[in-house]
Amino acid sequence: MAAKVTVEEVRKAQRAEGPATVLAIGTVTPPNCVYQADYPDYYFRVTKSEHMTELKEKFRRICRKSMIQKRYMHLTEDILLENPNMASYSEPSLNARQDILVEEVPKLGAAAAEKAIKEWGLPRSQITHVIFCTTSGVEMPGADSKVIKLLGLSPSVKRVMLYHQGCFAGGMVLRIAKDLAENNRGARVLIVCSEITVVTFRGPLRGSPRLAGWAGSVWRWCGRGDPGETILPNSDGAIEGHLREVGLTFHLQDRVPQLISANIERLLEESFKPLGISDWNSIFWVAHPGGPAILNMVEAKAGIDEARLRATRHVLSEYGNMSSACVLFILDEMRKFSAKEGRATTGEGMDWGVLFGFGPGLTVETIVLHSVPITAGHAA
Repeated sequence: MAAKVTVEEVRKAQRAEGPATVLAIGTVTPPNCVYQADYPDYYFRVTKSEHMTELKEKFRRICRKSMIQKRYMHLTEDILLENPNMASYSEPSLNARQDILVEEVPKLGAAAAEKAIKEWGLPRSQITHVIFCTTSGVEMPGADSKVIKLLGLSPSVKRVMLYHQGCFAGGMVLRIAKDLAENNRGARVLIVCSEITVVTFRGPLRGSPRLAGWAGSVWRWCGRGDPGETILPNSDGAIEGHLREVGLTFHLQDRVPQLISANIERLLEESFKPLGISDWNSIFWVAHPGGPAILNMVEAKAGIDEARLRATRHVLSEYGNMSSACVLFILDEMRKFSAKEGRATTGEGMDWGVLFGFGPGLTVETIVLHSVPITAGHAA
């Protein structure tokens, strides 16, 4: 008679023995680069709104204060000429936007994934899971299915598709990847965050900077501890997105920086109490750069010096707010800084760190990170 195997023995055999770890990171941007200093002229020209001189000057002032130097966009003037409704404020244009997004979002994501796979250096046949995240381009089959075909992955790869989560989702996908990697022995989880904001670009009614497009891809999560997601109290309506015939419309209230900063210490204390850490300058920071006001108020409330948000501010300056892909770019920049400065580990000389994602809800994703050794010029 065969020996009986207990459920607990089966579960133990299925689980990984160590913590989830980032094995590689790849990032790409669309080819169309617009400098922030030129963006007001570009934006009002392509939207045929140059007659709004007072509004344009207000927009120029906003751009100067944004801390952003460059943006990378999929949209071009030719595309907008072919689809003039996309450059208006209120004309229906969702069909035209969707036609672009369902093709280009997976392509951009696949390009970032190819870079991560190349750095990883092992056969892509070892990939067991794919998590695809985007704020736009809802379709069936989804972008997860398309990226599997573009990359030539096994059709039996397990998939998770996340649509319309917004800026905090870069943390969400890392949390999901951690759970998958640590609960499935031998798992190799490919994360793809691909954001092309064709769905949000509109002509002016009020002056405000528009987003661009980006994609990031990583292998598994580099972290330990209990990641947490929370909806901040009294934050109804603070950040909302609505899919309409004109595209995806965003609504942000002025109180967003105050809401985030008022809760930042509580979230840090809850996350790091098990580790006995209470000095927020002793950890490295990967914070979604929703804007300079958020970063300034978080710095002040947490009592951290400017060096802690160096990588975050660098990414904001070079790329702008990149929605879910942002924290992946920041992780990549942080390890580059560490390697360039001769650090032994990825966390700028610190063992423990925190990743914050901020987005609709108002939702905050908090993840405790642990730095790992830099090998062969890259973060392991």
